[in-house]
Amino acid sequence: MIRYSSERKAAVVKKLLSSHGLAVAELARQEGISDVTLYTWRRQAMAGGVVMPGNGKLPENWPAETKLAVVVETATMSEVDLSRYCREKGLYPEQVRAWRQACIDGQDTAIQRKQAERMQNRADKQRIR
Repeated sequence: MIRYSSERKAAVVKKLLSSHGLAVAELARQEGISDVTLYTWRRQAMAGGVVMPGNGKLPENWPAETKLAVVVETATMSEVDLSRYCREKGLYPEQVRAWRQACIDGQDTAIQRKQAERMQNRADKQRIR
């Protein structure tokens, strides 16, 4: 079994991340690494929260953790940087804005739910008394 250095692995994964990235099979031929190994590295990077374009899923079908990772990564970006980031990842800035709003709405919903639970607890205590 061939062992690759962490530097080589990071460089190849970076190539997978780029917007001009090649298909995994093409990159495997260029680098002399099996495509199975590259798919494994890509899966590990995605599990680690790295946003990876070209995983066969539309961005709207990405898991919530990945969408949140995009929102966090882009939170402090200017419009120009956000546009560049979106081009690299195969996204639209509107999608990122919608995901950001969904995160905010989710937090608002959690606060409202907590307030409703408190009100219900008070009502239950009153009824019990």
